[in-house]
Amino acid sequence: MTRRHFWPAVGGVLLTTGGLAYLATDPPQTTRPPAPPAGPVTLLPDEREILRLAALAPSGHNTQPWRVTRQGPFRWTIGCDRTRWLAAVDPTQRETILSMGAFLQNLESAANHLGYACRWQLLANTNQAADLMDVTLTKTAGLPAADITGLLRRRTVRTGFRSEPLAPADVRALTAGEPGYHFFRRDSPQGQWLDAQTLAANRQQTYRDAAEQELSRWVRFSDQEAARHRDGLTPASMEIGGVAGWWVRHFYTPATVMKASFREAGLANVAEQVGQSGGWLVLTSADRATLTLLDTGRRVQRLWVQVRGHGIALHPMTQILEEAPFAQQVNGALGLAAPVQFLLRCGYVDAYPEPVAERRPVDWFVQNGGVAEDVAQAGALPLENRRA
Repeated sequence: MTRRHFWPAVGGVLLTTGGLAYLATDPPQTTRPPAPPAGPVTLLPDEREILRLAALAPSGHNTQPWRVTRQGPFRWTIGCDRTRWLAAVDPTQRETILSMGAFLQNLESAANHLGYACRWQLLANTNQAADLMDVTLTKTAGLPAADITGLLRRRTVRTGFRSEPLAPADVRALTAGEPGYHFFRRDSPQGQWLDAQTLAANRQQTYRDAAEQELSRWVRFSDQEAARHRDGLTPASMEIGGVAGWWVRHFYTPATVMKASFREAGLANVAEQVGQSGGWLVLTSADRATLTLLDTGRRVQRLWVQVRGHGIALHPMTQILEEAPFAQQVNGALGLAAPVQFLLRCGYVDAYPEPVAERRPVDWFVQNGGVAEDVAQAGALPLENRRA
């Protein structure tokens, strides 16, 4: 959800490191051995697999802010790791909570895939709460089969968009039954406004040093840094390959992000990106409550796991929502009354790359807890029934 475009120039070639940091968080394809966990965690095999799949959710700068406390077998408290918040671009933790919603959606999809039903209980009433949800998983016969193919292959694509607008039939198929979606063609007044103001908001954020310094702390240019942290933005997740990728991995450092040449190269690439798309998908929410944001993150994840099957790519570009005065202007410009939570550049692509982003092993974000009250009590409703 949080932005990041940065494109280093190597040997006169502009590298697309691309896109929103939120979008650089695709499922991992790594064979590197994980670093040792902080401590032993007791998990049953199905628990470990469900949490591994849940952690393929996207997050700003690929910070992976989820934290899980195991209260007992298949009884977990889902929380947020405050050390992974992005204070410069997400000071109210709005985007963090949206990312946590995507994590919850993946968790439920993975649980259903393995034959478990989820019972949820909301714990948080603010975006800053350390604990968000309690969940109990129960093995349940007769659950509808959950296909996780789209979850495993979800990928943010930044380049190669064709310019024809999305077909109305595809928009209807992808958003059927999901409230709050609005599609704007690039040649519409709203689409033209989004193109122009995305460029302006990117320029403002790129030259806001606090935002750029925050980004630099999550860049993993070298293979060694990527293996050590298993999070953040890597050359592969930013679509820097070949000789250019080798150069970046060996000679670039986080300090490179602060250079003016680096910032200008990134802005030039933003201009190229917004110049090619099939339009914008905009997602609104009923209000700004924490539960509503969690549900909105679930909704966008349900969309994201479907688009590859239609040959459609998504590239969230949300700088407009992170910078003033653009954030205050977006509803009026688009003619929408409800709060806007996602701005998704979308388009047909001829080639869909495989996922490459890093993921932390399950043991790195799960901790053992004490005995917790059973959340499958009266009043603990499925999350889908607790929408604001």
